[in-house]
Amino acid sequence: KDRTNLIPAFHFSEYANFTPTNFKLKRALVVTKLSRYEFEQLRNPELSREQLEKKLRDRGTDIDMVLYLHNLHKDFEKRVVQSFQDVGCEVKLASSRLEFRSSLSKDVMRWADLIVPVGGDGTFLLSAGRASPLFALSQQKTPIVGFNSDPLHSEGRLMLPKHYSDNPADAVARIKSGDFKWMHRSRVRTTFLGNNGDIPESTDLFRHAEVKMEQVITKPEQLDKDMARKYKANMKRVLPYLALNEVFIGEHLSARVSHLQLVLDHQDLVNKTKCSGLCVTTGTGSTSWHTSINRITSRYVEDLLRSLPNSSLPEVAKLLENSEEIAQQYNRNLLFAPDDPRLCYSVREQICVGVWPMPKTFKERDFAQSVFVKSHCLDANLVIDGSIMYPFNDGAKALLEVHPEDALLTIALD
Repeated sequence: KDRTNLIPAFHFSEYANFTPTNFKLKRALVVTKLSRYEFEQLRNPELSREQLEKKLRDRGTDIDMVLYLHNLHKDFEKRVVQSFQDVGCEVKLASSRLEFRSSLSKDVMRWADLIVPVGGDGTFLLSAGRASPLFALSQQKTPIVGFNSDPLHSEGRLMLPKHYSDNPADAVARIKSGDFKWMHRSRVRTTFLGNNGDIPESTDLFRHAEVKMEQVITKPEQLDKDMARKYKANMKRVLPYLALNEVFIGEHLSARVSHLQLVLDHQDLVNKTKCSGLCVTTGTGSTSWHTSINRITSRYVEDLLRSLPNSSLPEVAKLLENSEEIAQQYNRNLLFAPDDPRLCYSVREQICVGVWPMPKTFKERDFAQSVFVKSHCLDANLVIDGSIMYPFNDGAKALLEVHPEDALLTIALD
């Protein structure tokens, strides 16, 4: 069958349609992370500073290190704010505290010319959710650039290179003068399919409470005939959250087997798997959980080479000497570009005995333009960037795709 009308396809050049042509930095919204010390304060609001520190010491927490890292972050936060003010920017400071999701309104987002997360990758992901065009409900994008406040203890792959943590003023000056490159990071759009267009309440995993994207209502839409027939659903509804790193689907209890059906690129073939969950990642997310799931060590290479019938040959011995290099090259090849329009799915610990998977040719990892997932799980969830969780139990259906208009607009400096 001709299914070209069902497959979303675009070229990298289409990102140019969503790049600002007259960017001027006048207003910066600095989003600062919640430090461990602040988190403990929020968990124990009834305690004074002295009481809190005593409680933490009594349970074995290294309170001196906690306070040191807290002060280190706060000092860096002040330097970033001052750097923007020094080039004539008006600055607003937003905390990624528990009230962050409700306090950062649409009006604040419209006010900002630039969103500046200060902290680590978690703060960047939280800020990126607010730079969503689904949130803004317009084609105007607010760019984002992040500063790693503690490069010695945080990798911060989404942030600017670590040397800008030593001199944030240099980065700000370059951004102000336009001496930077735009980078479009693909994101995953998640659409629930069903017969009534309803979506379950989402849970904020940070607060462990129900949460809604403020002032955003995505309305149910009628599926076209081809999609309705293929996926046995009448309505669709786009979720208001886009995944910058990955979407994970699996049983809530990790020890329980996840039973899922997958359709790749709207093909007629239905793939059935039992596993420990499904991770669908972007190029940005390929450096994160995707790599952790799929990476190998030199030990794996050595075990594989020694299992060969001709393992005693000199050629194999040479490969054994280079097992670490082979493993590192394999792991590097797992990564793909942040602006790549493809998704990469990974089936975690797929059961490969008896009839599973069905068909036997189903790959546990591959690229796709779209991934349709149907759940046969008992108590499962669909989790966006490890932050927002939706129930995804038996019969639930979701379509994961990449669209150029959903890409996150970021600033890159070398």
